[in-house]
Amino acid sequence: MKKKRGGLQSMQQILLDYNLDDKGKYISREFQDYGYRLALELDDEKHKSLYIKLAKEEDRSLLEQARLFVKDAYKPKSKARLFMWKLKQLREERKGVSETKA
Repeated sequence: MKKKRGGLQSMQQILLDYNLDDKGKYISREFQDYGYRLALELDDEKHKSLYIKLAKEEDRSLLEQARLFVKDAYKPKSKARLFMWKLKQLREERKGVSETKA
């Protein structure tokens, strides 16, 4: 099926393109989907439960900043390690800012 002009797709086409088989049958909430997609993007499916937990408990803006940092990096050895390093750095920055305000 072709895309409509302007880059928009019909809802039917979006649902047809959405492959449930590669995610497993246990993803039912948004944070689970986000964590799974994050694991795929970081090439770390082995630790997908970690990313699902982070998506549930961590501030989404921090996760997005770390994800975009990894995405912009040029050929990192390990995307997952770079992501976790950046996330730790962002947490410390946020903690430092909140302590100076107090």
